[in-house]
Formats: sequence, C-alpha cells, structure tokens
Amino acid sequence: MAGSVRVSMTVNGARESAEVEPRLLLVHFLRETLGLTGTHVGCDTSNCGACTVHLNGEAVKSCTLLAAQVDGAEIKTIEGMGQEGALHPMQEAFWANHGLQCGYCTPGMIMAATDLLNRNPDPTEEQVRTALEGNLCRCTGYHNIVRAVLDAAGKGGERESARPPGPPAEDPAAPITQQVGA
Repeated sequence: MAGSVRVSMTVNGARESAEVEPRLLLVHFLRETLGLTGTHVGCDTSNCGACTVHLNGEAVKSCTLLAAQVDGAEIKTIEGMGQEGALHPMQEAFWANHGLQCGYCTPGMIMAATDLLNRNPDPTEEQVRTALEGNLCRCTGYHNIVRAVLDAAGKGGERESARPPGPPAEDPAAPITQQVGA
C-alpha cells in the first residue's frame, strides 16, 4: 500500500500487524482492521469515552491516537476483559447492578472503571464519579454505573475470571446515599 506504515502491537494478548494509512486512528484500526467492534465510536472528538481502551495498562480514548503512535504497544479492548461464562468482575458488577441500558457507553465505562480500580482498589463514590467524568452515558443517570464500580471494588477489582453473576444484594433501583458529581 503506497503511503502506508506497518504497525505491530499486542491486542488482547495476540500479536497483530498490518499496513495502515499513517492517519488511521487506533479506534478504526481496532474496529475495521481487527474486527474488534466492542470499542465504539461515539463522538470522534474525545468527549464521550465510548472508545476507551487500555494502552500499556492505562485507560485512553482510542479516537485520540493514531495506530502508528501505538506501534509496539500492549492494547486491551473490552473483548479482552472476560468471556461468556467467565465475566470480568467489572462486567459482572455492571450486569448485577443494572449499570447499563442501551449499552453503547458500557465498554468504555468498563475500561475506564477497571483502570480506576487498578490504580485505586478502594475508591470512594466521589473518586468513582471523578474517574468516570470523561465517559458519557445518555441513558442511565450514572447511579447504577457508580454502584457497579463500587461493587466491583468490593470484589477485589481486577480478577481475571469471575463466577456467573447472582442477584444483587440490595435493590439496584435504590438511590446511592450521597450524590457527588455527575
């Protein structure tokens, strides 16, 4: 391909290489070249967070990076978080606490929330709300998302597998006691 660059990176544990246009965004590389459509394109302006992935272990918005910029990096997408029958604890917590409605923002929320728990395994509600400020949800009102993150923190944060989810311990529709942030 004329005017292309070769990129190689590890995505969800697998080594991936491709010839791409130098201006190809990481989000489009993941979705179109690798077929990992769990990383969503929401705004193309880095405002919504639907494209959040982990780059070398830290949450980033993949619409802000060129694929060529992450050559040699380690990328984890929502597809690398868990699997059917063995959900990641954050996925389990979102399910158990009704932390999603339409689901469009959910992959980015889960990636951002997991990054938070990797850095701070016991966050306060305010810290959760602050960490998720860069991820927008137009459906849920955030209460159950915050509850899910706090629930996942109580389960030990970053575990590689989890038991199938059971019913939540309390009514997921009950309001969170302290309202801080969005």
